[in-house]
Amino acid sequence: RVPARRTRDPAPSPPSSSRSPPNGRGRMFQNSSSQSSRTVRLVSIFLAVAVVGFLVGSTAREGGNGDSSHAQAMAGSEDSSQHIEALVAREVRSQLIHKVSEMQNHAASSGTAWPPVRTLPESQRKRILITGGAGFVGSNLVDRLMMEGHEVIVLDNMFTGRKKNVQHWIGHPSFQMIVGDVVNPVYVEVDQIYHLACPASPPHYQYNPIKTIKTSTEGTLNMLGLAKRVRARILLTSTSEIYGDPEEHPQRETYWGNVNAIGPRACYDEGKRVAETMMYAYKNQENVEVRVARIFNTFGPRMHPNDGRVVSNFIIQALQGKPITIYGEGRQTRSFQYVDDLVDGLIRLMNGEYDGPVNLGNPEEYQIGEFARVIHKMVGSNSTIVKLPPTTDDPNKRRPDISLAMEKLGWRPQVKVSDGLMKTVDYFRSELEQTGEIVPTGPQASRPKPAAGH
Repeated sequence: RVPARRTRDPAPSPPSSSRSPPNGRGRMFQNSSSQSSRTVRLVSIFLAVAVVGFLVGSTAREGGNGDSSHAQAMAGSEDSSQHIEALVAREVRSQLIHKVSEMQNHAASSGTAWPPVRTLPESQRKRILITGGAGFVGSNLVDRLMMEGHEVIVLDNMFTGRKKNVQHWIGHPSFQMIVGDVVNPVYVEVDQIYHLACPASPPHYQYNPIKTIKTSTEGTLNMLGLAKRVRARILLTSTSEIYGDPEEHPQRETYWGNVNAIGPRACYDEGKRVAETMMYAYKNQENVEVRVARIFNTFGPRMHPNDGRVVSNFIIQALQGKPITIYGEGRQTRSFQYVDDLVDGLIRLMNGEYDGPVNLGNPEEYQIGEFARVIHKMVGSNSTIVKLPPTTDDPNKRRPDISLAMEKLGWRPQVKVSDGLMKTVDYFRSELEQTGEIVPTGPQASRPKPAAGH
């Protein structure tokens, strides 16, 4: 492999046209028609040359039979020219249709009809590792980085990740998929590491709390060790959960949090807090370049249908006409950002100069009961809204102060919540068409359920 590049030139901000990468395979392949056109032209030329070669060869062979045979062929050439042209045209058309159909079937089955990517100069192209890259946020990040022209390696144990999220890149020369676990050492040569690996929804991370803690601790240690060895910059996706049930509102990066260290959510909350501690220990002791993003509630296409989070549950329940379930009175608040905005923030943070923790979220705040009614109306559902007992240690308020992100990264959310919800509703509607039914996950600890194309 080509040795890892050590250039630290900040990558240019993504152009506006790449702010919203495609969120479905159909849209991803919208530019594949140009590739098909080129293929058709190449096949046409190939077949035309073959037919002409055949005719020329036949004429040459006939020429060797003597002047009389040649004279007879010339005499009858005018009569047979139209017939020959018709035969050639019919044969070329038949072979062309067959060849194009064969190539389309191969592309559909092998995933080689990739979305278009930019061609970057060597000094700007990076080799990038994304742990958890087959998950919701990770796969959207993969799309952006691949389309920008970088080489991407995905490491995922497929606990909550899904192969279908990255299927469209499999086989691409700049993409590599490793099914593995961050709790085990990984030896690759890379320039940047986006460390996303860890279940992020309460039912999933509570299913195996010890494994969740190991992912955040041993997994982060392994990634930091890799970053130190290859001198790569590493970004940790931390969480707003490190603030716990906050007494400060909105939450700034300087707030230390209010976390129950022995509650059911502690395996995730405290695991991420320790991971942040490790990041800055490696920065201070080993001079590793680190970045930390504290991510607030995020939604969009490729959310796991059974993750049990607010947006996915509400939409799935509304689309199926099932009761929309609220835990508690619905007065607790959350702030929701669309996944495209988060991906933009992560890339800006990775390639920027600021190395302190940064909140990435949408400061637009909703009460959960109000948010349920928004989705109910948007879907046009006949579902009822029901209230169930509150869950343990569920934060009462959650809203980011993004002043630091605006100052240091020039970042703020661009996608309206309503626009993002419409795209997410379309995504889950498509999921339902494939699976027939999705049973929403409740607040109890739960293993991710397989879905269509898992």
